[in-house]
Amino acid sequence: MAKQFASIEPAQRDFIERQHVFFVASATADSRVNVSPKGLDALRVLGPNGVVYLDHTGSGSETAAHLKADGRLTIMFCAFEGAPMILRLYGRGHVVPRGSEAYAELLAAEFGGREPAGARQMVMLDIDLVQTSCGYAVPHFDYVEERPGLTRWAESKGEAGLDAYRREKNMLSIDGLPTGLFEDETL
Repeated sequence: MAKQFASIEPAQRDFIERQHVFFVASATADSRVNVSPKGLDALRVLGPNGVVYLDHTGSGSETAAHLKADGRLTIMFCAFEGAPMILRLYGRGHVVPRGSEAYAELLAAEFGGREPAGARQMVMLDIDLVQTSCGYAVPHFDYVEERPGLTRWAESKGEAGLDAYRREKNMLSIDGLPTGLFEDETL
């Protein structure tokens, strides 16, 4: 039932762009496997072999640590409405640091130049394999709306509060790997 492709096909791009949630999976050879749900209209398809998502400040920064140490990344989408399907994007990822020229260019080109409160960095995936599978076991769910909690939390913290929070919670992974969020600093 699974099919593999070298790149994102047009119908797969349409499917990706209709999804309200996606899941990011990463690990190193010696770390815990991390799987994180993402939403907030954060992902953009850059082309047949590339996607980027705006990463928001959270309680950890496992993906960044894993990408810095290893680079492997998988992004998964599930059809919760309509025809069943699971679509996975496999490849190598890297972080695009907030404040960098590349970040500013992607923000302008892909996100209308609007940086949401709490934006931490962007994660780019260079895709080497696309896989689809049936998704028959994924239940139907109705999309209601985005949750406003993370945005409200980030707005209430302000830029200085977010910086302090990131320094406290986002410098190391749960396995003690550096995330690279503050590259100019040593731990």
